Amino acid sequence: MKQFFILLILLSFFCSSAYSAVMEGGVSKTGAGNVSRIIDRETNDPVSGAKVSLPKQNFTTYTDGSGAFHLNADIKNTTILSVEKKGYRPFSFTIDEKTASKPIIVGIEKSNVQDVIIASDMFHLGDDNFSSNSANSGEFRGKSIGPFYTKSFMIAANALAKTNYLVIGSIIGIDTFMAKTMKQNSIVHSFSSPPEVYFNGSKIAEIQLNGDGQRIKIPNNLLKPGQMNEITIRTGRNLKQTAYIDYDDIEFMNISIQSE
Repeated sequence: MKQFFILLILLSFFCSSAYSAVMEGGVSKTGAGNVSRIIDRETNDPVSGAKVSLPKQNFTTYTDGSGAFHLNADIKNTTILSVEKKGYRPFSFTIDEKTASKPIIVGIEKSNVQDVIIASDMFHLGDDNFSSNSANSGEFRGKSIGPFYTKSFMIAANALAKTNYLVIGSIIGIDTFMAKTMKQNSIVHSFSSPPEVYFNGSKIAEIQLNGDGQRIKIPNNLLKPGQMNEITIRTGRNLKQTAYIDYDDIEFMNISIQSE
């Protein structure tokens, strides 16, 4: 029987006037600080030259020598912030106006030689036919590329000696019954099937909720070490629409394979 691995890390942000939000690998806590910075998760050293972006706003900036950056963007609603730096694992998380009004400290983690960055761009799946009540639909950035995304990539020859995870940095727009129950959207009369994740043709996960840092364990029997492997993400369908196929519009970014 196939195993389905679903892990959602929901970020909850708390900021007082004297503290900044500290993000580390998808876990948030509070810590002292008066300027937004990117730091090394293990050493706490500043990370200079890191790319910090808000895809929805087409905003990009880079950290200075002390790891500092400024979000000079108009943030009114929930949006995704992404951090990229060579030698580190890509990281993204959801922020809002309250979070952005305070300094943010982001701890990013060094990558290892087995890690594979599949894509760091934002992708939109679906049919561009969605309600304003859909989860995070106001944050959608691009036009749909269709109902699925597929990418081939090479995995290290010693991959079987590691535990490998498919990591999705951030995903929004999911309108499943569970997402509806969790009040992630305002849709009243319908809901969709969950997005499905396939690895080398076998389904390894169904994603029920929107969120950041979703890690899906890849079964070793599906890996092809030293060869090309393939992942596919398929969006869900509106289960209340029977007259035609109504795809659920979703967006996601920062896809990688991380080995531990």
